[in-house]
Amino acid sequence: MTTPSIAIVGAGLGGLLLARVLHVHGIPATVHERDAGQEARTQGGMLDIHQDTGQLALRAADLYEGFRRIVHPGGEALRILDRQGTVLVDEADEGDGDRPEVDRGDLRRLLLDSLPEGTIRWGATVTAARPLGDGRHALTLSDGDTVTTDLLVGADGAWSRIRPLVSNATPTPAGVSFVEIELVDADTRHPGCAAVVGAGMMFALAPGQGLLAHRETDGSLHVYAAFTGGDVDIAGRDPARLVERFADWAPELRALITEADGDLVPRAIHMLPVGHRWDRVPGVTLLGDAAHLMSPFAGEGANLAMLDGAGLGRALADHPDDVEAALAAYERALFPRSARAAAEAAANLAVCFRDDAPQGLVDQFAAYAEPR
Repeated sequence: MTTPSIAIVGAGLGGLLLARVLHVHGIPATVHERDAGQEARTQGGMLDIHQDTGQLALRAADLYEGFRRIVHPGGEALRILDRQGTVLVDEADEGDGDRPEVDRGDLRRLLLDSLPEGTIRWGATVTAARPLGDGRHALTLSDGDTVTTDLLVGADGAWSRIRPLVSNATPTPAGVSFVEIELVDADTRHPGCAAVVGAGMMFALAPGQGLLAHRETDGSLHVYAAFTGGDVDIAGRDPARLVERFADWAPELRALITEADGDLVPRAIHMLPVGHRWDRVPGVTLLGDAAHLMSPFAGEGANLAMLDGAGLGRALADHPDDVEAALAAYERALFPRSARAAAEAAANLAVCFRDDAPQGLVDQFAAYAEPR
C-alpha cells in the first residue's frame, strides 16, 4: 500500500478536524494556511456545538473530553425580545442542554494542539490550483513554491480557490447583512447592556432587522446589528447612521450600538445555492463553507465543517487503497446533510425577520420545547 500525499487548504475548524482524524488513523497530511501563525488574527465569537454534528466529529477525533473542558458554563441561556425590550422568552442554562457553547478560538486551539508539529504550513497562501491528471494536482503558493498532491481538499471557506476545480457555483448575498459590535468588560463598563443580553444568547427582533448578541467567556458582549436590504458598508461604519435604523427601539437595546468599543465591522452574509453539489472529480473534494456556505441561522456552519472533516477522514481510513472510493463515500453523505442544513438556515432567516417578528422565532422555540 502506498500512502497518498494529502494537501488540506485552510486551517479552519473543518480542515483541522480532518487533519486530526487522519492523524488518529496514522495517515499524514499537510495543512496549508495563509495566516502567518496561530495568533495572527482573532477567531470570532461563541459557537454552540451540536450533539449530532460537531460533538460527533470531536468524538471521532478523540477530543471530546478536551472539548468538555472548554465549554462555557451558562452559555446555552437564551432570551428573545421585541424592539420595545419586552422579554418574550427567557431560558436559563441548566447544564443539561445538548448544544454547549465554546469560544471558537479555544476550540481551534484544542485542534491545533492535537496535531503533530509541522502539520500546519503557516503563511502558505494558495494562489492557484490546477489538475495534473490521474487525480493529482499542483498548488502554487504565494512565495512561488509549487506543491503536488495525490489528494486535494478545499477547506478554504466562502471564497475557496479550490471550489472552481469541481463547481462553477459562487456565493451570492443571503438576504441579510450584519454589523459586528464589541462591548468589552460588559458587567463593569456596560452593565445595562449586560443585563439585557443575559448569560448566553439574545435575539431582539423586528420585521427586517434585529440585534443578536451573546456573552463571551472573557466577559465581553459580541453583538450583530442585522438588517435585510440596504448597503452594509454605507450603514455599517457610522454608529450614528446605524442607530438611526433602530430609532424606534428601546433605549437599552440601542445602547448595544451606541456603547460600542472600537470600530463597527460590516459583515456581508453570503450563501451557496441550497443543495449545492458537484460531479465526482478525481483527487479533489471540498468541506465546510467551501462546500456548503450558508447563513448562520441554522447554527450549523462550524458543526458541519467539523463533521465533514470527520467523515472524510474516516472514509479515507476505511478505503486505504482507493482514494476515489473514499471520496465518493464521503460525498454521498455530505450532499444530503448539507442540503438539509442549508434549507433550514434559509427558512430560519426568513422566520427571524418576517413581518410579525419576533413572533415566528418565539413560536419556533415553543415547538422545540413541546414533548415529542
